[in-house]
Amino acid sequence: MYINDVKLSPLLVSEPSQSYQSGITVNRWVEVLVDCPGSTGLFTYRLPAQLEIKPGDILSVPFGAQQLGAIAIRLLAQPNVDLPPEKIRDVEDIVSVGFFPSAYWELLNRVAAYYYTPLIQVIRVALPPGLLGRSQRRIRLVRGGGERGSSYLLASPNPSAFLTPTARQVWELLQGQSAGDYSFAYLQQKVKSAYRGIRELLRFGLVESYLEPPRLTRPKLQKAVTLTGTIDHDLTTRQREILEVLRRHGGELWQNELLQICNASSSILKTLAQKGYVVIEEREVLRTEQGPALAADGAKSLTVAQASALETIQTLDGFAEVLLHGVTGSGKTEVYLQAIAPLLKVGKSALVLVPEIGLTPQLTDRFRARFGNKVSVYHSALSDGERYDTWRQMLTGEPQVVIGTRSAVFAPLPNLGLIILDEEHDSSFKQDSPIPTYHARTVAQWRAELENCPLVLGSATPSLESWVSVGTSPPSPLSASREGGQERNLNSSLLNQKLGGRSYYLSLPERINSRPLPPVEIVDMRQELQQGNRSIFSRSLQEALQQLQERKQQGILFIHRRGHSTFVSCRSCGYVLECPHCDVSLAYHHTEEKAPELLRCHYCNYARSHPKFCPDCSSPYLKFFGSGTQRVTQELARQFPELRLIRFDSDTTRNKGSHRTLLTQFANGEADLLVGTQMLTKGLDLPQVTLVGVVAADGLLNLSDYRASERAFQTLTQVAGRAGRGDDPGRVIIQTYTTEHQVIAAVRSHDYHSFSQAELEQRQALNYPPYGRLILLRLSSLDPIQVQNTAQIIATTLSTEEEFEILGPAPASILRVANRYRWQILIKFAPDALPQLPDWEEVRSLCPSSVSLTIDVDPLNIM
Repeated sequence: MYINDVKLSPLLVSEPSQSYQSGITVNRWVEVLVDCPGSTGLFTYRLPAQLEIKPGDILSVPFGAQQLGAIAIRLLAQPNVDLPPEKIRDVEDIVSVGFFPSAYWELLNRVAAYYYTPLIQVIRVALPPGLLGRSQRRIRLVRGGGERGSSYLLASPNPSAFLTPTARQVWELLQGQSAGDYSFAYLQQKVKSAYRGIRELLRFGLVESYLEPPRLTRPKLQKAVTLTGTIDHDLTTRQREILEVLRRHGGELWQNELLQICNASSSILKTLAQKGYVVIEEREVLRTEQGPALAADGAKSLTVAQASALETIQTLDGFAEVLLHGVTGSGKTEVYLQAIAPLLKVGKSALVLVPEIGLTPQLTDRFRARFGNKVSVYHSALSDGERYDTWRQMLTGEPQVVIGTRSAVFAPLPNLGLIILDEEHDSSFKQDSPIPTYHARTVAQWRAELENCPLVLGSATPSLESWVSVGTSPPSPLSASREGGQERNLNSSLLNQKLGGRSYYLSLPERINSRPLPPVEIVDMRQELQQGNRSIFSRSLQEALQQLQERKQQGILFIHRRGHSTFVSCRSCGYVLECPHCDVSLAYHHTEEKAPELLRCHYCNYARSHPKFCPDCSSPYLKFFGSGTQRVTQELARQFPELRLIRFDSDTTRNKGSHRTLLTQFANGEADLLVGTQMLTKGLDLPQVTLVGVVAADGLLNLSDYRASERAFQTLTQVAGRAGRGDDPGRVIIQTYTTEHQVIAAVRSHDYHSFSQAELEQRQALNYPPYGRLILLRLSSLDPIQVQNTAQIIATTLSTEEEFEILGPAPASILRVANRYRWQILIKFAPDALPQLPDWEEVRSLCPSSVSLTIDVDPLNIM
């Protein structure tokens, strides 16, 4: 039964190691959170005598006609007086013993409160898939015998003769399956009005209905064979051979492996087990992501700046926030590795968060080469079984390193000694949907505080939020000189200073081995056009590409968009082919030679063939405009047929392991050029790359978002940093039509400080983050009028408050996506004190059922 007015935040949950002490009064009731959409309150259940339940346990409970997953919140000596005892149902079973220590529970509650999300939604994000399950109703035949099998129809030679047509169809479907068992949902799909036929079959006792428990993720078990006795004389020659093989392998092997080696059947092993020579038992096999075999790696010698940064991190005791600002190639990863090593020796663990694990196999390999099997990977691309086993391994308390994407911030690591966010500026750390719309950096800060351990934020281009958070006025270069086109900091040690409180700024201003940052050449494509060059490649870039193969070097070509062309337009009437479900143009995708030309929507994945004539004026003159990765690779193949290419974007990396495969091919010298999108900017360390080309930087600059300049600077600086990491010097060529843009000027000189200063002045004037806070309300509906009216009603209701500013309502920059019309309301307020924000449940009540509302706190994407 639902209990009103229950506040979740002050609840305390016992540590996993604590045992339940009944004392004088026996707690025979428990309050739980049930995993059911729309259910956010606490429900009371009775504890069966055979179950010993503790707060934090994951349970299976009856809920209506279903059997659902639930979290045990607290035990009760007596149920609420308003609850009739006969209405209270029993807990079915314990699915998993709880792992919620008090600090972890406080973290989940803080996320729920800050991001205005029901606690059960946060728990779903924190737990691996499958732990909270849902049962389903199933129907099965009643075979002869038993109480239900005494139906007079079962004794009939042809029971179906007495049934209505609907019941007969259901009966025949069940009869046609060996187990005679189907889900209720499947029977409803196959037979019209199946529920009537099922009701009739139930009445006659021909079938029975039951609830199938949730199909929860379970440990993977495999049979192992263990040698127990000495070889005796009552054995056949074949049996002796098998025991000898087992002895040579240390007396233990997996059954399938032993049978394969000996080319034998399982019956011979059963005979040996009956004679007592072997024991066959099921043991758990851990499902974890398997990387390639790696040679062991030792600690590298550090530069003065690296050693200074490492010393500061290792001397930290308790919570502290550290911004490790190191230029690309300055050796931030080596600092991470050497900071973690001593923690593992004293029994502590480390959590390393990266933007996209599939794009950084190199990082995972470096950690495994240093720490071996103490490294685990945790991200959504793993199978449910792999995630479940990795999650359970964390609970053992063994010192370990977990590398994962944003959801790994909830990894239940005990004895946490350090949290690292690599490439902390990356927008992939923010979840836009579904709720909670959390930012991994914010949650990591809370977790480090609750676990009382340091948090290291590493980046060559820190987010402005982190830049400001380590001090109201972060250090700028104290003195600098120009040397070979490079700006060198002459006093980096002064940058490694405590900025007040528990915030630190650590700088790595130079690359390892004193390698220079690559010079950046800016090409004005307007002049190229005036001088008769109509190619998508400038003459400078063409020359550099020509030299790549001659010098046996490699390069990277960055394109803002995937696909072939960004839109298709009629040259006669100007008609642009658009997606019928979204307010965006269709992009042309080239599949293979002589294959049908395909147009695809990058928002809802709608696809259609390319028409021969304009749908509006029937003109045959349809032209592709814009350049995606496909078109660039086609143009490269035409102009530079000798260059070997690898395309690296979301179209070519859909399959599991494809990121690693493509990058390994490139690292092994199987291609001269890596052509791709944003993926190329994330953590790639390829020493043989000497050239980086940016085909069109303007697509990054001209976006209707206050963060456009910051994102453009970060992306261009990061991709430029892929060049010149090896012994050969690097070169960067950026093509643009707006050479005068402040971002282009800052990228040219690798000048983060001047860019951040200018950008922060603009943010402060407009009260945008990090000097202001934002909450974005996203509304969507299939009905364009209703969503617009609802947005207006909500904005009017909110406008009565004076503590914050309301921007909107306004249609989203792309009004319609997948046939849903989208409107937005932006709430802007000062960051120092939370205003009296509205009652969000009251705001949600203003939305009709057809309108969806998402509350995005601290949004990164407001388009």
